[in-house]
Amino acid sequence: MPTRPRTTHRPRRCPIATVAGSGSSTAQVQQFAESYVTEDLVLRTARSLAREVGLDAVTPGAGAALRLLAAAGNARAVVEIGTGTGVSGVWLLRGMRADGVLTTIDVEVEHQRIARRIFAEAGFAAGRTRIITGRALDVLPRLADGAYDLVFVDAEATGFHACVEAALRLLRPGGVLALNGVLASGRIGDPAARDAETVTVRETIKAVRESEHWIPALLPVGHGLLAAVKC
Repeated sequence: MPTRPRTTHRPRRCPIATVAGSGSSTAQVQQFAESYVTEDLVLRTARSLAREVGLDAVTPGAGAALRLLAAAGNARAVVEIGTGTGVSGVWLLRGMRADGVLTTIDVEVEHQRIARRIFAEAGFAAGRTRIITGRALDVLPRLADGAYDLVFVDAEATGFHACVEAALRLLRPGGVLALNGVLASGRIGDPAARDAETVTVRETIKAVRESEHWIPALLPVGHGLLAAVKC
């Protein structure tokens, strides 16, 4: 009886795994993720104005994540620490309920003037935003306990701990904290990085991770976004 040739069965490779292992760099993957959701003229204008006044606005990827968090939580009341020129505010408003109000805090009146115009150009009525000028740590104690669905912090790392403590008081159960800049410009994973900013960020995200009050996840979008749900 003739012998049939032996067939060697090779394991089938997942096309996605093939692409992922084909030499694509981390930078290329991040660039793709950041460009996945595109920005319209209003957001591009706000971003350009941010650069002009020396601000580093949230990236499109981080903005899309903020919109997602606001939409997933059906957010009606949101606090933003760091108005800037309105980039993150527009992303948040676009994820919030149609009757939602964004309370946004910043020390720079001129930045808020720009943001106010951006919000109007994005089609949001004046009543959709409550723009407060002042230091966040002075303003936050005046806001109501348990009244907010989402708190977004885009501030100096030195204020992270105080802002997280304030968010715990301000958020309702199930509300979301979003903390921007937690990758510390790429230094967060470097044990040798012991500068004050990086150490502060490390301590803050560790405290959130180990707290019984939060369910956290670190999202590697933009400058790093720590998202945590209040238990």
